[in-house]
Amino acid sequence: MKLPLTSGGVTNGSIRAALVELLGKPIEESRALLIPTAQWGHPLCSPESVWRTVAGQWGGEAGLADLGWKSVGVLELLALPTIPEDRWMPWVHDADVLLVDGGEAVYLAHQLRESGLSALLPSLTETVWVGVSAGSMVLTPRIGPAFVEWQPDGTDETLGIVDFSIFPHLDYPGWSTNTTEKAREWAADIGGPAYAIDDQTALAVVGDEVRVVSEGHWESYPTPDGDAAGPRA
Repeated sequence: MKLPLTSGGVTNGSIRAALVELLGKPIEESRALLIPTAQWGHPLCSPESVWRTVAGQWGGEAGLADLGWKSVGVLELLALPTIPEDRWMPWVHDADVLLVDGGEAVYLAHQLRESGLSALLPSLTETVWVGVSAGSMVLTPRIGPAFVEWQPDGTDETLGIVDFSIFPHLDYPGWSTNTTEKAREWAADIGGPAYAIDDQTALAVVGDEVRVVSEGHWESYPTPDGDAAGPRA
């Protein structure tokens, strides 16, 4: 998969240009599936916030469903176990891009496994995964206890498709838990390479390459032995 991993969505021209580059064709010629599932696991999300994401009604704060796609459908992971795989798998294979919204990353990882979609991901070599916040964090090895809001077994482990962790919404106005100081404390305990990114930043991952695309602020935290962040698979 090709991974533009964002904190706040497609929020500026640089991130949009990187997305088009990863798609290999214009947004207007690309078919998208939107996955809002992570929102159901986070106590700050609601039916209203899910609707605003699906309808593209966040008032210009972030681009996702409203970027001008050729088509946009909703793929709700909670529904997939109740319908035959030969019905929903073609929807995924036919999509150029999966738009994976934020919410609770551990909950999202659980639902990706339960739905069967996580097992399908290695075969989607040309598909673009646009992650937003938890939709990006879910691909990392772990998110850190501070970000866990859904704790059936106490874990903060996620899918581990990339080998670095992500601290999103860096220095977001009014969020005392997302300051640069808090990010550095989080990175010291995460046990692997990591990035802290604000809502004007994305990590574009293709193969062994991780490229920072930013019109804002970000920090990189290598492991103690100096290993840089990079993809796992």
